[in-house]
Amino acid sequence: MDGAGGPGEGPAQEALQSLSRRLQVQEKEMELVKAALAEALRLLRLHAPPNPLQDPGTPAPTRDSSPAAPPGLPPTCGPSLVSRGTQTETEVETEPSPGPPSLSNGPPAPQGGSEEPGGTQSEGGGSSSSGAGSPGPPGILRLVQSPQRADTPRRNSSSSSSPSERPRQKLSRKAASSANLLLRSGSTESRGGKEPLSSPGGPGSRRSNYNLEGISVKMFLRGRPITMYIPSGIRSLEELPSGPPPETLSLDWVYGYRGRDSRSNLFVLRSGEVVYFIACVVVLYRPEGGPGGPGGGGQRHYRGHTDCVRCLAVHPDGVRVASGQTAGVDKDGKPLQPVVHVWDSETLLKLQEIGLGAFERGVGALAFSVADQGAFLCVVDDSNEHMLSVWDCSRGTKLAEIKSTNDSVLAVGFSPRDSSCIVTSGKSHVHFWNWSGGTGVPGNGTLTRKQGVFGKYKKPKFIPCFVFLPDGDILTGDSEGNILTWGRSLSDSRTPGRGGAKETYGIVAQAHAHEGSIFALCLRRDGTVLSGGGRDRRLVQWGPGLVALQEAEIPEHFGAVRAIAEGLGSELLVGTTKNALLRGDLAQGFSPVIQGHTDELWGLCTHPFQNRFLTCGHDRQLCLWDGEGHALAWSIDLKETGLCADFHPSGAVVAVGLNTGRWLVLDTETREIVSDITDGNEQLSVVRYSPDGLYLAIGSHDNMIYIYSVSSDGAKSSRFGRCVGHSSFITHLDWSKDGSFIMSNSGDYEILYWDVVGGCKLLRNRYDSRDREWATYTCVLGFHVYGVWPDGSDGTDINSLCRSHNERVVAVADDFCKVHLFQYPCARAKAPSLVYGGHGSHVTSVRFTHDDSHLISLGGKDASIFQWRVLGAGGAGPAPATPSRTPSLSPASSLDV
Repeated sequence: MDGAGGPGEGPAQEALQSLSRRLQVQEKEMELVKAALAEALRLLRLHAPPNPLQDPGTPAPTRDSSPAAPPGLPPTCGPSLVSRGTQTETEVETEPSPGPPSLSNGPPAPQGGSEEPGGTQSEGGGSSSSGAGSPGPPGILRLVQSPQRADTPRRNSSSSSSPSERPRQKLSRKAASSANLLLRSGSTESRGGKEPLSSPGGPGSRRSNYNLEGISVKMFLRGRPITMYIPSGIRSLEELPSGPPPETLSLDWVYGYRGRDSRSNLFVLRSGEVVYFIACVVVLYRPEGGPGGPGGGGQRHYRGHTDCVRCLAVHPDGVRVASGQTAGVDKDGKPLQPVVHVWDSETLLKLQEIGLGAFERGVGALAFSVADQGAFLCVVDDSNEHMLSVWDCSRGTKLAEIKSTNDSVLAVGFSPRDSSCIVTSGKSHVHFWNWSGGTGVPGNGTLTRKQGVFGKYKKPKFIPCFVFLPDGDILTGDSEGNILTWGRSLSDSRTPGRGGAKETYGIVAQAHAHEGSIFALCLRRDGTVLSGGGRDRRLVQWGPGLVALQEAEIPEHFGAVRAIAEGLGSELLVGTTKNALLRGDLAQGFSPVIQGHTDELWGLCTHPFQNRFLTCGHDRQLCLWDGEGHALAWSIDLKETGLCADFHPSGAVVAVGLNTGRWLVLDTETREIVSDITDGNEQLSVVRYSPDGLYLAIGSHDNMIYIYSVSSDGAKSSRFGRCVGHSSFITHLDWSKDGSFIMSNSGDYEILYWDVVGGCKLLRNRYDSRDREWATYTCVLGFHVYGVWPDGSDGTDINSLCRSHNERVVAVADDFCKVHLFQYPCARAKAPSLVYGGHGSHVTSVRFTHDDSHLISLGGKDASIFQWRVLGAGGAGPAPATPSRTPSLSPASSLDV
């Protein structure tokens, strides 16, 4: 185009035009060949003599009779198959079968036939780049009799035919092959050879996809057909189990704490329980042991929220809690509005739902009033104007509302001496609000603002926190590392009482406390103040006049101080920016009681014989968790993103796949890397050891599965071969129980089977794999699990799937923050399930522990890890969950799912 194209654009364009002209000529020639072959085929059938090899006592096949079929096939079909090695030139030799004149799909003999290497179409939606011949039963094309000669039997094309009949057989096969080629439109080929519901053919021919009873089932993802073959032991789909499973899940433990990007997230209740949140769950944690067993205390969970919790406030009574959530969307993409829940921490019952429909984007900060025993709640939302509103807690009615500021608001609080005074702080501001209208009449209150003036002091970029002192002064911590003391002027202090006139605060003192920002301030029971630093990670205790009394430093690998809460006695709880919850004091130091990841999670595997599991993700941390002690056993920095992992059956080593094509093998005891290998330069999505531990399969985004032979201890690996044939990146794979075969899925919705021991060969007749038993079942596409897919799925709705070791249930992780539990096998469309919420992001992976006592699920963006207890049939389990994410006024507790 006037020289604007690249240097190779001219020759490429000419080659494309030449190819287009050749294609048009070939299409015209094919139409002529098709007509000639159709006429030749008609003449062959017209003059075909009786089969000399037919038993004289056996009547010739007619429209109402057909030859005997192999076991598992309907009596009307018994084709044998010969493949010439191309997807478009599959030759079929069949017995006569009744029906209209057409080219149609029918099942071949179960034993398949002789096949030669060549292109193959996958069982799923895409065509393989290099595979072979037969697409298996119902993808076989078979020729059927012409209606003009319905009573004339067609000769069986067998190797025992007489020499004089071979040219006719060859011409017949060529006719079928050419017709098959002609019926493939260009649009179909551009989609990778996927078969549509019907393809147009010439006069008197058609091609359709239909499934014969007892042979296969078909599902569609994005309009693409995926054929799955029914095991021979299943006579009817109706005999498969229906209904939800008798097993249920109960949330046992939540690993992690949201400290990286949230504030107002850590408090201690009157009961001594620590309350914090992650994902959609508010956790009540008792550090002094309890139901959690050794290594950590017990947890209870408030699970009434439908999306991620962003902030907390504790009522002055130390029992009631307010928690605000962000906005979200439901499964159908409809927006869910943010809301505040007020609930009882002893019973976990929701007492009030405040602000449904009143907030935008989310609830950013909230606080209970103190002077009037928590009668009011102040809320700041995340809208552009950061609306500030005051609510009656008992009635749930809004008393006053005003636009706050266009800058972000990070903290809000009532003065403990006077509920008419409200303070907010955030980006470059401190605002002092006077609220009038405390009669409780909805909407009658007014809010007026006084802006804090910094005067001669440097105005900081952020003021993340503040605290009220007993004498009425206010301390603020800012991004410059300074603590400012704000005092009320004498003239305004003479006018006490709500609505009494204007309160003005000015800076009366400044102290440089930290290097970098101050993230947290906490007023202790003895009147001293604690400050927590960001960059320097220091905790400093301040006495009157901001005199430093004592300090401690948080270890670097835990991150900066995010929140501080005072526990029983001298005990302190510290939340950090790396999602850890620490416990201790300034004299003895701090140790972690809750730890978690800080970025999106994808990799998960469970130990083969211990209640342990391993996780990895975008934070580049590889973590081994003790499921019994509810604690982190160890973690290492991978330096790269970890996306998948699997334990060797011995449990001695673990393989981890990274996003660069590298994969590591680590000793689980010493944590040393014993193997470091790179395959390709694209990310690895799945690694899986064979059940005998002799092989390791690695699925990559370069469309290949790399196979390694492994030493008995798992420490040494050597390349065995590659499985080449997928048309898209590998998503899931499983080994057969004998360790010889692999089933794999790809991003193009393919289901392929591989003979690994026989040389990493693609099994061209997938029908032969219908009865194969699998050591694990994590493939999301397959006959045994196709019922887990919802109607209208686009193929990405299910991220992970796992069958329990006892083969009774299937757990599914979906893209809508839910964990599902199905019966296994789940081979009936629209299968019912139990649905469990709590994650605030797409659930990326699920795995059962070695004894099926627990299920582990990973949240994606929320970086949460949930440990669910599996309760057997008849056990005291939670009530079945509902998939709805619509806010409800019904009570919510740790027993709700």
